Amino acid sequence: MDDRRTINYSRTLGSRELPVYLEDHELLRLCAVIAGDLNVMNLVSDYTGSEEKIDYYSTPLQWFKQPVTHQVSFEDTYTLFKSQIDNFPTYFISLAELHKRRIKYDSILKNQKIPLMEQIVPRCLLEYGMKPSETLASWLVWRKWLYDIDNRAAQETGYLFEPILCNALGGVSYSAKKSPIRRAGDKAKGRQVDCIEGRDAYEFKMRVTIAASGQGRFREELDFARDCHDSGYTPRLLVLDPTPSEKLDDLINEYLQY
Repeated sequence: MDDRRTINYSRTLGSRELPVYLEDHELLRLCAVIAGDLNVMNLVSDYTGSEEKIDYYSTPLQWFKQPVTHQVSFEDTYTLFKSQIDNFPTYFISLAELHKRRIKYDSILKNQKIPLMEQIVPRCLLEYGMKPSETLASWLVWRKWLYDIDNRAAQETGYLFEPILCNALGGVSYSAKKSPIRRAGDKAKGRQVDCIEGRDAYEFKMRVTIAASGQGRFREELDFARDCHDSGYTPRLLVLDPTPSEKLDDLINEYLQY
C-alpha cells in the first residue's frame, strides 16, 4: 500500500452511520504518541513543544482534536517517521484503527437511542407482578439499552482486532472475491480470510458460542479448515476468549485434522 493510500485508509472509518474522519492535526498527534512509545520524541517536539512522552490511554480523546500550535505538514511528518522508524506504516495504521474505533464508540454511547416500550413489552411476561410496574418498566428499558450498548461494543471490538492481529502477524486479509482460498463445493467462489501469512491462513474469533450454529453458519465455519487445506494453505484458528463450549471443541477438532 503506497503512502497516500495508507494515509487515506488511516483517517477514515465508515460513510453512513457515525462516520469518522481524522484531520491532519489528529494524525500528527497520533504520531506524537508513537514517538513517545518508541523514545523518539525529538521527531515531534517542533509541534508538541515538549519531549515529554504521551501515553495514549491516559490521554483524553479531546486532546487529539486540538489543532497543533505550529504549521506542520502531516505528509512531511509521515515521510520523516517512515524513514526513521522500522515498520512505521504498520504501527501507524494499527494505532489509527484503534483511535477511530474509540471515537466511533464514544459517538455510539452519546447517540444510542432509548428503546421504545413496544420493543420491550413482550419481555415483561416473565417478570410482571413480581415488582411494581413502574420499577419493572424502568428495569426493562435500561436493561435493553445496556444490552444494545454491550452488543455494539462487542461488534466494534471484533472489527478492531482483525486488522490489528493481521498487521501483528505480518499478513494480509482478503475479501471473498480476491481470496486465494476457494470453496470446495464451488472453486469459482472464494472465502473471506482474516489473515494470510505465507502458507498459513488464519481465522480470528473473539469467542465461539452456540449462536453461530443457531444462525446456520457453523457448517461454514467448519468447512473453512478443509477449504484452506484444499487450496494449499494450513488453517490456523486464533480464539481470544477460549470459554469452553462444545462448538469450540468441534471447531478445534476440525482444524486439527489439517
